[in-house]
Amino acid sequence: MLSLRKTTLWLGLVGSVSLAPLPALAAEGEAGLPRPPLPPVAEPAQPSFGDMAAPASREVALPEPPPPAPVTLEAAEAAKPLPAIPLPDPAPALAAAQADWLRMALEARLASDAFLKELRLKQGDRESLSAFYAQAEQPLAWVRDGAFTPAALAAVARLRAADEDGLDPADYPVPDLRLSRDAAPAQWAEADLKLSAAVIRYARDARGGRVEPSRISPLVTPRLELPEAGEVLAQVTRATDADAALEAYNPPHAGYRALKAQLAKLRASHPTQPSVKVPKGPTLRVGMQDERVPPIRSRLNLAKAAGDGTVYDERLASAVAAFQKEEGLADDGVLGPETLAALSGPSFARREGELIANMERWRWLPSDLGERHIMVNVPEFRLRLVEAGKTVHETRVIVGKEQSQTPIFSENMKYLVINPSWTVPPSILKKEFLPALASDPYYAEKKGYRIIRRGNRITVQQPPGERNALGYIKFMFPNRHAVYLHDTPNRKLFGAGKRAFSHGCVRVDQPFQLAEEVLGEKWSEERLRSLIGKGERYLNLSRPLPVHLTYFTLAVDEKGEVKAFDDLYGIDRKVREALGLSS
Repeated sequence: MLSLRKTTLWLGLVGSVSLAPLPALAAEGEAGLPRPPLPPVAEPAQPSFGDMAAPASREVALPEPPPPAPVTLEAAEAAKPLPAIPLPDPAPALAAAQADWLRMALEARLASDAFLKELRLKQGDRESLSAFYAQAEQPLAWVRDGAFTPAALAAVARLRAADEDGLDPADYPVPDLRLSRDAAPAQWAEADLKLSAAVIRYARDARGGRVEPSRISPLVTPRLELPEAGEVLAQVTRATDADAALEAYNPPHAGYRALKAQLAKLRASHPTQPSVKVPKGPTLRVGMQDERVPPIRSRLNLAKAAGDGTVYDERLASAVAAFQKEEGLADDGVLGPETLAALSGPSFARREGELIANMERWRWLPSDLGERHIMVNVPEFRLRLVEAGKTVHETRVIVGKEQSQTPIFSENMKYLVINPSWTVPPSILKKEFLPALASDPYYAEKKGYRIIRRGNRITVQQPPGERNALGYIKFMFPNRHAVYLHDTPNRKLFGAGKRAFSHGCVRVDQPFQLAEEVLGEKWSEERLRSLIGKGERYLNLSRPLPVHLTYFTLAVDEKGEVKAFDDLYGIDRKVREALGLSS
């Protein structure tokens, strides 16, 4: 009978993996036939995805024996060649070894603090990434058969276009997409992790992770929705359109999209010359001569006119009219004070920075504002009640002074109070009430306040009534800042253009109209007013109503026009500085 010589499979699981050539099998017959020598064993080779290619099956035939001398019939039968023996396909074993090596390479790099720091990921991301890769069917998230997947290519395209959303593509370095199929698995593992890290950072930045709001001001306290690393990778790698899946981490709100469109428009019309300061002077019309004409031409990128360059001619007037139309001014070509101010306004870099900073603050809001919600824009001194994306009620508000700013956050309104009493907040008590009481012992009595003493603690409360600082109604959304929306006895202040007079709360013009909108027809304004003077009355909402106290210095109205508001508390400037934008 014949016997088989065992073959040897060399697997280098840390530095290399190779499959040595299988030697031809020799036969040992009863007649003592000669056996061909075994070939030398190959040295282990550096693995690559090219190693995965292997024939579907292999067969080894035994060599024909030399012509025998005359033998007996039994010997002749024994000397007949054996049939070819099929061998198992080595490709599955090689693929399994390759996958094991990739997983080991990933684990080694995730265990490296230096590599994690290089990827600019947080320490807590290590466990999340390890868990994601461990439960995946394939060892790599972005690579199949030695090539980047369509999802990887789409994600890279979004990362490279990050500036469309006011983000910086340099913050999301991507691997070399030209990596050779024959590159070592260690290189593929590093490329895969590098792309994963870039995708995670983009998703977090798109949801507000670039700036810590509390560093801008302790009164800016939104709850950011920063996604977990494994969730981001699962969402993007499995998406039909990875580009869209990654872009969706940016705010979905109409206000954000409008600013994004304005950013694209601004960049498309970026002037080749920066803005210049044009001195003040008389209104200019066609035919007039003025020393300010040359800098105006420079500002509008017009070549120097032939002849006297100080004449305000038809060509310059046409360029001014085009500029006026773009700025939303009367496009009459007459250079008046408004047009002059616009010409001398912020440069391209400054305007770009303002748009990006306002887009950034949209990231501080919840992705779901609520089908029905209240939005207060502090620099605009405006409140809007929104239903299904449409404003159903709008009114003026008074916000906090610069010394007592209105905080920026989101919370749910839960109830209203008719005929509220007012407990003086500790900050006002310390800064204003106690010093006044020290100089005039009858101060509290004159103002109609009650002083409540509990041990060494003093509480000052103003009872309900027409003199109450909260007016006749307040809208409660419990929060850490102890601020709310409320009425006011001093309604004449609503006539001011800049309405920053409060201690931090938001005073509402025509509050009973807002209350009717909030509570519904069951509680009409007339019915609500009938409760005035009948003691404190609490009215619970049937469902919580989200309230968003926001800070936008730029907004796009229904006509598509950009409206600008004063940077009341300097928050816009601080955000631009934090993002490294022009100020």
